[in-house]
Amino acid sequence: MASVGRWLPADAIWLTLSDPGSTVSATVGSTGLDQSILDYLDRPSVAREIQLAELNQNRPPVTVTELPVPVDELPTWADCLLPAGFREGLGVPLCEPGGPYLGMLSFFFATGEAPSSAVRDHLGEIAPLIALGLSPLRSLRAVARLVAGAVSGVVLLRNGTSHALPGLDEHPLLGPGSPVVDLARQSLVAGQVFRSFLWPEDGDPGTTGHARITVLAATDAPDFVLGTLVVTPGADCQGLSPRELEVLGLLVDGCSNQQISRQLGVALRTVAAHVEHILHKLEVPTRTLAAVRAEREGWHVPPTSRSRYP
Repeated sequence: MASVGRWLPADAIWLTLSDPGSTVSATVGSTGLDQSILDYLDRPSVAREIQLAELNQNRPPVTVTELPVPVDELPTWADCLLPAGFREGLGVPLCEPGGPYLGMLSFFFATGEAPSSAVRDHLGEIAPLIALGLSPLRSLRAVARLVAGAVSGVVLLRNGTSHALPGLDEHPLLGPGSPVVDLARQSLVAGQVFRSFLWPEDGDPGTTGHARITVLAATDAPDFVLGTLVVTPGADCQGLSPRELEVLGLLVDGCSNQQISRQLGVALRTVAAHVEHILHKLEVPTRTLAAVRAEREGWHVPPTSRSRYP
């Protein structure tokens, strides 16, 4: 804030972070604002006004006079900032590249003169860098990079949305409606701190190539963050065939041979043969130990629906 304030002199600066799981925008830094104004700006109603003014989205910096809502319809300005002597303001929404809205950097001016378009353009260019520096998701990126071979990843939020982890590539398994994302979210909501499993790389159960899916709960991030999901292609499948990986996933779920037969639409003797091959390849004597090892080490493809087998 000190550096930006020297570059763009303002009578006051307000930096806030937003929690998408609540109606509060929390002040994390300010200059030129007394405590009574800061107390006002921390009200939930101010966060609603930011939303009404369309400042809670990725957009270029905007002055108060350019807002889609008249100043006299925004109590924050009419009842707080104008009486305090401020006549103009500049709001700079902060969003990570490809990520969620994080908060806002606001400049307040007593003269009523707005910054030039060149200054505003430059602020728009550096806003993503400021967001990266402030992001509470930095620790999640660091943890995701510890997963060996991970090439893609997303952050899962409690409101049901997900956002790509900057620095990692996109992957079709992480797109909207992906069963992989649904399974990861279910695991995190259920309280699992870590989960690993396999998934066909092209989404086709019959494919021979599988990716490793790693799910990590957020332990030191804001409450609105559930955790991260990362994808590592070319996973080691321990010599298990695509069908054996499916059968093993159902064993992990506690299914009997009869339930597996109905779920996969194959004969009981075929299921028994798959189970025998699985025990041999995993070097375990029982199906229970096979399930335990597969769950612990992530050598299975989990079923996507529990409702299909009673």
